[in-house]
Amino acid sequence: MPFVRIDALRADEKRLDALGRAVHDALVDAIGIPQDDRFQVLTSHDGTHRMFRYDDDYLGVHRDDDIVFVAITMRSGRTASQKQALYRRIAELAEEYADTEPRNVFVTIYENQPIDWSFGDGVAQYAEAGL
Repeated sequence: MPFVRIDALRADEKRLDALGRAVHDALVDAIGIPQDDRFQVLTSHDGTHRMFRYDDDYLGVHRDDDIVFVAITMRSGRTASQKQALYRRIAELAEEYADTEPRNVFVTIYENQPIDWSFGDGVAQYAEAGL
């Protein structure tokens, strides 16, 4: 059920795929989403035609051009400790799969309700199923 957007600067297809796998595997490991529940948009920005901005030392975390923005939209209900575990696991797997240093992994979570999802056919499947 999570919808994931990953944006990276000058990432080739192999790195984007590795980042997508890292986030998906972290979602499975840390919060127990089903293995077959994968909806992702992976985007590389070339640095000339698309803008990519970040503060390189915000909150004392030094970032560089290997920064990756991960935005996860999912239904509400996860605890703070589950989210912390998810952030850690994403950073670990991004380093393992895509050679991206944890300091360069920026994650945000957006939460919503079952009525906010339609998986096709113009139907809010979660709302209709009472999930």
